[in-house]
Amino acid sequence: MSCKLLRDTGEALYGSRWQSELARDLNVADRTMRRWAAGTDDPPQGVAIDLLRLCDERAQTLDELRGRLRAASIQ
Repeated sequence: MSCKLLRDTGEALYGSRWQSELARDLNVADRTMRRWAAGTDDPPQGVAIDLLRLCDERAQTLDELRGRLRAASIQ
């Protein structure tokens, strides 16, 4: 996985403070996340799968909220 893909995904999920938040959710040290983001070290293969899971969870949450907001706007 490229460091650009890691950064893009982290920013999309968590905004500008993505490194600390993503490190917490992946259960890795902040320092490890900074090395991955800088391209100094490559993330392990399983990180891509974990990121996909986090994206899927966020998408599901947003889909549910979108439905609730639509329902609220119709009332």
